[in-house]
Amino acid sequence: MLTDPVTRIATSPLADLPGLPWPRLPELIRARYLTPINRWDALLGSAARSLLEATDGEPERSLVWREVQRGLGVIDTATVTFGDRYGCWGFLELVRTAWPPFTSAELSELTALIKPVTAGLREALGRTFAAPDARLPPVGPAVLILDPQLRVRSQTAAAAAALLRLNPPDEPMPPIPNSVYNVGAALIATEQQCPIGSPWSRINLGGNRFVTVKADRIGGGDIAVSIEPSTPAERLDLFARAHALTARETEVLSLLAAGFDSRHMATEMTISEHTVNDHVKGVLAKCTARTRNALLSRVLGSA
Repeated sequence: MLTDPVTRIATSPLADLPGLPWPRLPELIRARYLTPINRWDALLGSAARSLLEATDGEPERSLVWREVQRGLGVIDTATVTFGDRYGCWGFLELVRTAWPPFTSAELSELTALIKPVTAGLREALGRTFAAPDARLPPVGPAVLILDPQLRVRSQTAAAAAALLRLNPPDEPMPPIPNSVYNVGAALIATEQQCPIGSPWSRINLGGNRFVTVKADRIGGGDIAVSIEPSTPAERLDLFARAHALTARETEVLSLLAAGFDSRHMATEMTISEHTVNDHVKGVLAKCTARTRNALLSRVLGSA
């Protein structure tokens, strides 16, 4: 499962839980966010861990196990989180439905994957900031309304089109709004005092197009989820993290995006113009961009 590196909200799932009917997916996601035990955000910077290890052999302490996984025959799970100093890039959760449970050796093997997989996920996201493709349709704003159990009540026409691009189904069925369920579940988790991160995430649609999915409560009942093109600031932050830019390099990139030339950047940063140019060259090299314009085209998604 990929995540937004800042909020740690799940975005692009690759999941299979045998025996789980699709209508129960919102229930599973909601329960997972409301279960702090062995949740991926708690494992950032830590080794892989099993459910039985985290609960001292008492899996019933886990809400998601009690409400969903136990009924599916799950006897243990193993979770590993892929993160570095630039953010949380994803996690892997394996389930086991037959004895024996996960062993220490298996957990060690999962832990050994953290460093290479983290780098691979971050670099893969960086490659999605390709040159913009003018042939692709623009992404318009869209809204979905969820009930308190995360079931979709209604959606705009634009939402249906956006969901089809976000999560194209493998079977002849409507797209499953996983990213929508996840931000909704994150909102509920925050309200119930077990937050994972702010209820929003950024997702690539292909062709250097990014959308930001956000959830907010309507009164005390339903949840509104918006899907809108990511702002320049949201894109720039994601680009800088994906390319492992330092704080200084990110500052240089931000000033370039704001239209500053080298002279004005030097004044703003209180360094020499020569040093500014060295920083710019370093950013261009790190991001494999030949010119400032080519770099900004990728960062901002403009032709």
